[in-house]
Order: sequence, then structure tokens, then C-alpha cells
Amino acid sequence: MKNPMNQLVFKVQRMAGKAEKTAFRGYLKLQRMRAGTCRALCEQSGEGFVDTALKILISVVIGALLLAGLYALFNNTVLPTLVQRVKDLFNYEG
Repeated sequence: MKNPMNQLVFKVQRMAGKAEKTAFRGYLKLQRMRAGTCRALCEQSGEGFVDTALKILISVVIGALLLAGLYALFNNTVLPTLVQRVKDLFNYEG
């Protein structure tokens, strides 16, 4: 028959081992987070708000110019000939 005191001691030792493992894992995770934070804060290169805003502004201006060019092309070149062709199709006197 097993001694209940030995069983209790074994359980306590096992729980202590699990607690030690968990604490060590937490310590390692904290050290990784600390290193990542330090790396991010100490980094000298990166993208700032002004750079991003400038890129967005340039994109919007280029997009607006493209749309204006397409509008001018369709309004002056494509649509008048298209309208004339449609009128000719409906006024066909064969």
C-alpha cells in the first residue's frame, strides 16, 4: 500500500515543477517582448507620417490626372463619333 504522505509530496513536487516551467516560459516571453520593444525604439530608419502622407497625396494627384485625361479623351474623341454612329443606325433608310 502506498504511503499517502509520499503521494502528497510527489504531487506538491510535480506542481512546483509545473509552476517553475510556467514561470520560466513567462520570463522568456517577457525577455523576447523586451528585446523587440528595444529594437523598435532604437531603430533609426523607418517610415514617418510625412512620408506616408506625401505618398498618398502623390497617388491622389496622379489618379486625378489620369481620370481627367480619360474624361477628356472620351468626351472629345470617343463619344461624339459614338453618338453619330448610333444616330446613323436609327436613321437608316435602306
